[in-house]
Amino acid sequence: MYFMKVLFVIMSGDEKMDLALTLAARSVDAKRYEDLKIVFFGPSQERLLRLPEPAKQMFEALRSAGAVDSACVNYAKAKGIEEELSKIVKLLPAGERIAYYLNSGYVPMVF
Repeated sequence: MYFMKVLFVIMSGDEKMDLALTLAARSVDAKRYEDLKIVFFGPSQERLLRLPEPAKQMFEALRSAGAVDSACVNYAKAKGIEEELSKIVKLLPAGERIAYYLNSGYVPMVF
């Protein structure tokens, strides 16, 4: 069986984000990839603070599984949500995290 490492870059701040979280959670559960990591950037970071069910459950499951890497610190600062967001996800520069994963052989999927 062929395995690869996948990076989900989630930027959408609407229902598309919920679909990405569902796909990611089901992929982790089914062990579809060697590894799956998620970086949140842009409007998705604001939606993280008000996720509806069942997307919130998917996020929690992904966080517990170690799939959630980070959200962009610079976007959070610009939107004034840094303090609140840092309580649920690690804040790091998104450009650096994306480059790290791409340079480590992860295949990007952008939502």
